[in-house]
Amino acid sequence: MIKPIDCEPLKEMIRAVPDFPKPGILFYDITTLLKDKTGFAQLIDAFAQYYIGKKVDLVLGIEARGFIFGPALAYRLNAGFVPVRKPKKLPAPVEKVQYDLEYGSDSLEIHADAILPGQRVIIVDDLLATGGTMEATIELVRRMGGEIVGLTVAIELDFLKGREKFPEIDVFSLMHYDE
Repeated sequence: MIKPIDCEPLKEMIRAVPDFPKPGILFYDITTLLKDKTGFAQLIDAFAQYYIGKKVDLVLGIEARGFIFGPALAYRLNAGFVPVRKPKKLPAPVEKVQYDLEYGSDSLEIHADAILPGQRVIIVDDLLATGGTMEATIELVRRMGGEIVGLTVAIELDFLKGREKFPEIDVFSLMHYDE
């Protein structure tokens, strides 16, 4: 049995930036954790430890920070990596989903041939807040016939209750913030 990783030292590496990107928002900046070679390795190890032994075919990384964690996690799990992108970034035919934001809407795209029916996928991102982006990505996976093994994030903002949108899916978060 592998000893669980203590995430408190990782949490201490995250910089809190007040009033970014707008007044009243407290932004949790992971770049301070990423530049620490031990911290970054421990974060990827903790993600991988959770999924080792579960059959995972693909790791989907949501633009942009999911691109940081996704390939490293895919490598550790001997899985493929698939980027989920903002519009007009992918060169081949895509599946697209539009979703609502607090002030407007956005959309995400994935290559139409990225997921085969029945493939088991993990969706990874840096942060789970209200869950809108994750919900859109889940829709893409299901539309393509993929099976979701779990949702994985470095940080979860518990007070925004994003996880409640996914009662039937395993959500794995390393670090939690209550405000």
